[in-house]
Amino acid sequence: MVLLAAAICTKNGRCIISRQFVEMTRSRIEGLLAAFPKLMNTGNQHTFVETESVRYVYQPLEKMYMVLITTKNSNILEDLETLRLFSRVIPEYCRVIDETDIQEHAFDLIFAFDEVVALGYRESVNLAQIRTFTEMDSHEEKVFMAVRKSQEDETKAAMKRKAKELQQMRRDQHRGGRMGGMGSYGGGMSSMKMGGEIAQTLPPEPVKSKVIPSRHRTTGKAMKLGAKSKDVDNFVDKLISEGETVRSGSAKSKKSDVAKTVVPSALTESVHIRLEEKLSITAGRDGDLEQMTLLGICMLRVSDDQFGCIKVQMANALDKGCTIQTPPTVDKKAFLANSMIGLKSADKPFPTKQDVGILKWRLQSSDESLIPLTINCWPNDNGSGGCDVNIEYELQQDELELVDVAISIPVPSGVGAPNVSEVDGDFKHDSRKNILEWCLPVINSSNTTGSMEFSIPGSPDDFFPINVSFHATKRLFTGIEVGHVEFAQGGSPVKFSTETALLVDKYEIV
Repeated sequence: MVLLAAAICTKNGRCIISRQFVEMTRSRIEGLLAAFPKLMNTGNQHTFVETESVRYVYQPLEKMYMVLITTKNSNILEDLETLRLFSRVIPEYCRVIDETDIQEHAFDLIFAFDEVVALGYRESVNLAQIRTFTEMDSHEEKVFMAVRKSQEDETKAAMKRKAKELQQMRRDQHRGGRMGGMGSYGGGMSSMKMGGEIAQTLPPEPVKSKVIPSRHRTTGKAMKLGAKSKDVDNFVDKLISEGETVRSGSAKSKKSDVAKTVVPSALTESVHIRLEEKLSITAGRDGDLEQMTLLGICMLRVSDDQFGCIKVQMANALDKGCTIQTPPTVDKKAFLANSMIGLKSADKPFPTKQDVGILKWRLQSSDESLIPLTINCWPNDNGSGGCDVNIEYELQQDELELVDVAISIPVPSGVGAPNVSEVDGDFKHDSRKNILEWCLPVINSSNTTGSMEFSIPGSPDDFFPINVSFHATKRLFTGIEVGHVEFAQGGSPVKFSTETALLVDKYEIV
């Protein structure tokens, strides 16, 4: 055999993906890749190194290596040509050549590797052929699917025709029963042919007599859909006592899809307005902002018909550089003139007892000064196979009060818990998810900065990407708020209640 395995590993020898073309154990391939970085000389310009048993042919890929492990008697020129083809395959499936992207497309890469090498020997293929083979585009499959769809369409059309014929038959029978009376049928059954089948017509319905309902009531309890049983509650309580985090609602619902604010019913007026903003931030580990997008919406709910014809005065809506959008039914000229939201027809009311969107806004920027909470992570190699990590936060918008702040830092697996020497707030280590979560209940003007220091075996790249989550209920990021509400006719003030929520849809430091 010539080629033993093809792998992508980090610069410290940690395997990301590997494809073995001969029978090899996992410990064997992990051992070979772990020994690979120690064999390289920093001043050596060669792209291969050898041991007593194998040869490594490699090519750097930014912060990783593409490595081929071959036997020592293989042809080095063919190995280098194979290595170049492997290196060209990776960008075909991974837009950003990093660990996360490679793991997401691991199976695509492995299937492509199998097209390059079979049983240890290089196949005579090029990049275009590999793409065609892995996509498995089949003309016969397309023809089969087209024929199948045509058959399904014909079947559906035949079903509709038969359904119409059956409905027409029943209407004719009912019409004939009313004209001829009950005696014309004689209790007999007739038959007719429909769509190539014999369908028997039903006898006419008998004259219905008035039935007096029974006053007897059942004492059994009806089944209530959606109710939680005591067994479920006991099971949830047991999970919580064991330290598990249990969230209410569907497991598929996102944390950012539900507003954190809940206004008590006693404080909700007949006119209730909810303002919500969602942040999406992607920042670099060096402090640069790749993209920040903010989406905001204002929802109006009128629960009493007498308050349907109103106008809502917005504050700070036109001076934040946002892209503003109003529904077609709103008077846009009045809004642009004085930030007043009202319907074009003053005598037309807003819909009642339902949430109605009356304003949307969008802010997109790459200005680093607009990030509400900046995160700086400094992992330093301590020279003994581990890293000393210093991570800090800074609140750049002092007028905001962020609640339930959680900063999730990935840590290497299989090395134990990190040694946290200093922390502002609290932390917890999830050994199953390999996450160190830094928790701060509130961040506001009184604690605009904070830091955490910990040590753990690993390399500096192991602590990214970092994910941040928080919410705010006292003020929106843009400062947009409701000024006042008044009747559309006369302009007299209307009492109203508001609800505010600033949520994080995604905040990632990559």
